[in-house]
Amino acid sequence: MQTVSKRRPGGQPDPARSNTRSRTADSAVAPDQVSYVTVGDDGVGQRLDNFLLKLARGVPKSHIYRIVRSGEVRINRARAGADQRLALGDQVRIPPLRLASRVARPPAPAAMPPVLFEDEHLLVVDKAAGSAVHGGSGVAFGVIEQVRMARPNQPFLELVHRLDRETSGVLLLAKTRRALLGMHAQMREGKVEKRYLALVRGSWTNARQHVRAALRKFVTPGGERRVAVDPEGAPSHTVINLRQRFGAYSLLDVELRTGRTHQIRVHLAHLGFPIVGDDKYGDFDLNKRLDRGEEGTRLQRMFLHAMQMRFNHPVSSEPMDLQSPLPRECAEFLRELTNA
Repeated sequence: MQTVSKRRPGGQPDPARSNTRSRTADSAVAPDQVSYVTVGDDGVGQRLDNFLLKLARGVPKSHIYRIVRSGEVRINRARAGADQRLALGDQVRIPPLRLASRVARPPAPAAMPPVLFEDEHLLVVDKAAGSAVHGGSGVAFGVIEQVRMARPNQPFLELVHRLDRETSGVLLLAKTRRALLGMHAQMREGKVEKRYLALVRGSWTNARQHVRAALRKFVTPGGERRVAVDPEGAPSHTVINLRQRFGAYSLLDVELRTGRTHQIRVHLAHLGFPIVGDDKYGDFDLNKRLDRGEEGTRLQRMFLHAMQMRFNHPVSSEPMDLQSPLPRECAEFLRELTNA
């Protein structure tokens, strides 16, 4: 549980409020003064941006990223990036935030995606394209909220990692804090292998190619997150293997060596091979033709599928190899390309 204390504009603690109190989503941040939140058990391992978004529900995401970039948010008195992971006891300084009026939302409907693996520590599901992994940014709920409703007696359930809304495939959830921290440690150390299948426009040349292009995140005037190749951005490494060519298309087996937002999509688009169906970085005219079925079988999604994850179990250390079959609509599209 987080605790929060408030300070007067002069920077000194308010004697009348010197005691800490349990935080709630409505009271953890103040609209007229700086708040200091101490990270408790439920915040350990979270990214700073996600931690703030939970505390400041109703504040636009673009504003959260702006105050982090400007240095108004501090962790233990030091500037921090939006992707910094929190540790138990960290003190987070949050500037005054005026919350928007909260609108009551109906609870997420209980739903359980197909289960690929489950034990007492991990739950691995097969996420469908079009499903957000969590609520926010105009999305009322995501996979994690639906699974929590489907498992009301599960005391702990957190996302281990994320997939883009339009990406399908293997998604890991932790059922214990130990499993969550263990998986995050493996990810930081590069010990988790993630492989994707991507269909791109164009004839890919090399059998195997390493792409190292730094990526920078930014927010559009409309508040949408985007990513661009930028030498001043975060180091990013993708390994691309050619599986098969289909005339105007190529099927690629992609390995993620780093886990930046939209990394595969931006790297491929930057090289001139946009992912089929990508509505942010893709070939928009081609996407429209595919959506209308003008190129044969209709394809109404992005062709990017998280097909495999390999890692050691975070508790037992047993080697894990989790795989998701290619979704029907993607398989049918490939079948038509093969027969063309």
